[in-house]
Amino acid sequence: MVEWFSDNRANLAAVIVLFLVAMLIWSFYVGRKQAALTAKDEVFGDPQRTRGGWYWSVCGVATLLLVWFYFSWGMGRAYFPNAANEMCQVAKLEEVVSPIKAALPIGSRYYKSTLLVARNSTQLDAVQGELPVDAFTADEQAELNELIGKVRSLMVNASDPKNLSREATGKLDQLVFKLNALSTELRAGSANLSPTAKALAQPKWGTTHIEISILPITARGVLFDNVATKAKEVATLFVKIRNHPPANVSVITDVKARISAFKAVNEIGKFDERKTRTRAAYIKSVERIFRRLDDGTIFPANSLDGVNSAIAGLDAARDHARGNLGTIQSILFPGQGVVKSRTQCTEQGSARWLPKPTDVVATFLRLSNPDIDGGGGYKGIPLLWWKWLPVADTVGFLVPDWIADIWPGEYAKHGSDATITPNFKDKLLNFARGKVYLGVIPVLDGHLWDSVFRVLVALGLGIFLGVPLGLFMGVSRFFKSFFDPLIELYRPVPPLAWAPLILTIFGITDDGKIFLLFMVAFAIMVISARTGSSGTQLSKIRASHSLGASDRQIMWNVILPNALPEILTGIRIAIGVCWGTLVAAEILAGTTGVGFIENIARTVSDYELIWVTILIMGLLGLMFDLIMRWVIEKTIPWRGKG
Repeated sequence: MVEWFSDNRANLAAVIVLFLVAMLIWSFYVGRKQAALTAKDEVFGDPQRTRGGWYWSVCGVATLLLVWFYFSWGMGRAYFPNAANEMCQVAKLEEVVSPIKAALPIGSRYYKSTLLVARNSTQLDAVQGELPVDAFTADEQAELNELIGKVRSLMVNASDPKNLSREATGKLDQLVFKLNALSTELRAGSANLSPTAKALAQPKWGTTHIEISILPITARGVLFDNVATKAKEVATLFVKIRNHPPANVSVITDVKARISAFKAVNEIGKFDERKTRTRAAYIKSVERIFRRLDDGTIFPANSLDGVNSAIAGLDAARDHARGNLGTIQSILFPGQGVVKSRTQCTEQGSARWLPKPTDVVATFLRLSNPDIDGGGGYKGIPLLWWKWLPVADTVGFLVPDWIADIWPGEYAKHGSDATITPNFKDKLLNFARGKVYLGVIPVLDGHLWDSVFRVLVALGLGIFLGVPLGLFMGVSRFFKSFFDPLIELYRPVPPLAWAPLILTIFGITDDGKIFLLFMVAFAIMVISARTGSSGTQLSKIRASHSLGASDRQIMWNVILPNALPEILTGIRIAIGVCWGTLVAAEILAGTTGVGFIENIARTVSDYELIWVTILIMGLLGLMFDLIMRWVIEKTIPWRGKG
């Protein structure tokens, strides 16, 4: 089933999207109709007014899922499954021509030559203005100013159209011709092209760890792939073009000789250490600028106009060849589209970090598969399954060894024949240590159960110990005065601040995590119970005393019922805080649990798995909250009706 779902996730998404749209329209219609029918019978502020309204829940869930489908590209993949592959082929062309565009205003507003001239001129001005007069003689300063002028003349000569070499002119003309040929090929269309069998055999979009198949699977994709291959050769030709004006040959030779002379003086001169460093650093800064200008990457301002026009024509031809793909991309694929980087194409924008709903479900189904050998579970442990647990393990955990120690008699000793005959004391010790076979029982197992178990145990202990203490703190001066400073001392400290200390003491076992969660739940339950008990109306307590009720009866029949709303609300809050703390604890130190899965997924940037863990925690939190709502409704049905 998992494989079938994985292979047909796009088709399923198309059906789900249509269903969600229908549910959204229907629920909105029903909601408006019900609102009109009950408008005259309802009073604003009445808590009963919020009951029902399930159709608005349907409306909200449908809206949320549709937004998720849209921004994760799930909607686009559902109805245009080949679009990403075609966008990948277009991205190939963009990738190979990016070195050309980087040198033109069509890609960065200014010609690269203009930016180089501006940057180098600014740096030359700064270097000339910062000439250390105390490190050089007057003659050397004049020589350096002349040297900087020579370096500046390299830019002047390279920027003059009259000095552009014939070799560079010929290569630029050849480049323009080849770019125009590529534009012509794009405009010719893909009528006679077809993908290869190897390309068609690639996995579907998103069904494997390869996000988008790299080989073209449509005729239009083949066209862009062919043009991108040829454009790569053109881009290679462009990056090799250099402008070395003949007028710069003698200047370059002269500058090199002058720099070498200064270096020689620095080596043989008798200067102090500070002056030596200053002279060397200054000559190095001048030489650094000179080497950049010697690279031949500065061209006259108008020499690349033809290339710029050819690239603009190539972009126009690209848009023409894309056809309706451009419209589809702008409507159903929000963000930056697809980017090609070396060996793969990747989704960008919101689709990069927001996996598609069907992909998340597929990952969840894979984790839920109890067949570990078949690829199910995570790190050799199922998500939620069961196993046979020896009863002796439970007994060994609950029964302490000292029970055998206090039993009368001595433990068995070996005899002269090297044999040992266990007595009752030995058997009792083995029983306490869980070494006696008592059968097996089925118990839940897996990452999910480990997390739920830790929360339930800690929450149970927090309720069992926190509620009675909170009730007594609400009615007793001693309990309040004695325990209030202790509770308030650690309660404001964030749970994560305690986590490193507790996990260091207890290790990575369940004891540390459960104790940390207990500290969280205990404080919340104490405060909730104390607030509820101290808020009991004094008239009710005096009436109970006048009727002859004992302190125990007042606590059980008056104060506790009055505190129940606060206590149950505290449980709801404690569940949420415990879940957040548990995940953090499992991330810090854990080998199982939902937080452990999320931590590993984070380190490898597995966004689908991260979202699976987030949804699991959200659904578990919702389940616990629904249970608490039911408990509150059954336990204190009078709430909101007084």
